[in-house]
Amino acid sequence: MFRLIVILTIGALVLCGQDQSGRGRAPQALPKNLKVLTPEELQAGAMRMATQGLGVQCVFCHVDDRSSDEKQQKVMARMMFSMIKDINKKFPDGKVHVTCFTCHLGSELDPFSYPPIVKN
Repeated sequence: MFRLIVILTIGALVLCGQDQSGRGRAPQALPKNLKVLTPEELQAGAMRMATQGLGVQCVFCHVDDRSSDEKQQKVMARMMFSMIKDINKKFPDGKVHVTCFTCHLGSELDPFSYPPIVKN
């Protein structure tokens, strides 16, 4: 019984000690060097879509300074994001129909470097 009281007391202290108001947190910095994507698109998961669609991690396109354009892959990714946005704008329902995965199928390879999928 004593153990249960100790565990519940510790749990209560931990919960009471948490800052529920959000004060004390560092403000989230705005992304720098955005040219194609908006902060809202980033929050909605645009980078997650790219990493899943290409089967890569962040370092494939980014260096430590995420705002740097040092890697050619990042420049190409911007062109691809722009193309995807243009294609999806043409659909009247406003939904996302085309993503990175649509062409890349989870591979960083050029989508035209492997044979097309043929269904029988």
